Amino acid sequence: MHQLRLFLVLSEELHFGRAAARLHMTQSALSRQVQELERRLGVPLFSRDSRTVRLTDAGHALTSDARDTVEAMGRLRARAGQWARDLTGHLVIGAVGAEAAMPYTRVILEQLRVSHPRITVEIRTLNFAEHLARLLSGDVDVAFLRPPAPPSVELLELATEPRIACLPATDPLADRGELLLADLTDRVFVDVPPVVPRLWWDFWAVDPRPDGTRVRYGPVVSDMEGLLLAVARGEGMCFLPAAARDFFPRPGVRYLAVRDLSPSVSALGWPARDRHRPVVQAVREAAAAALADPGWQRDAP
Repeated sequence: MHQLRLFLVLSEELHFGRAAARLHMTQSALSRQVQELERRLGVPLFSRDSRTVRLTDAGHALTSDARDTVEAMGRLRARAGQWARDLTGHLVIGAVGAEAAMPYTRVILEQLRVSHPRITVEIRTLNFAEHLARLLSGDVDVAFLRPPAPPSVELLELATEPRIACLPATDPLADRGELLLADLTDRVFVDVPPVVPRLWWDFWAVDPRPDGTRVRYGPVVSDMEGLLLAVARGEGMCFLPAAARDFFPRPGVRYLAVRDLSPSVSALGWPARDRHRPVVQAVREAAAAALADPGWQRDAP
């Protein structure tokens, strides 16, 4: 379609310089595109010499069809855009931890609002013990979450940020500026209920550690407040995204960088079986459009 549009402009101007200026491109790029179109169609469209550009007989014959094709595609896009604007439905979005407040979430929801103003959106806060189960059960349509996730959940990665250690303020390591994983080998780690996929918590606990050591687990918690309370009481430690420093400051808790700890990924997730449901596809497309915007800072603070 792009090459057909270039062909039509050149057929009107019959001058590469004027056509290129009208199209805001270089003459050499225009020439290459026209040559490629001629190769694809199998016929010469223009005759050129050092002074003139003329349409060939084939070029004359195809001009009308090319214009009809470009106009038909324009009508198709206009109708598709109207359909997108008229899409209605109710979208339930789950958010784990502080994900609802993250910059990428706000940008994606605004993109969705602009693209599909008739879709209503409901945000539900999910605790980490239930978020994957509620997503797969259909209780929420999509979720802003932190991988890993089982194969039945598809993911679009949005941002990355470091993970940090969350320690009791009374821990002898709490006053250090930076740690290594080896410094935490003997520390008890907060655990989660059996309903949580072990793959997910093994990642967050770094279990096993790089040297093969298995993690010792302590109290079982289901949500962020329970986790932070267990840490503040000295019952265990955990690893969290670096944003926890800003979103979850608590008495009795210290956050420390861990030099050799792999980063955390933020993602939009949806059940693989639902990827083509209209409201799910709408938010997927909104997220993809937001990611494609070069003005969007993808890294979380």
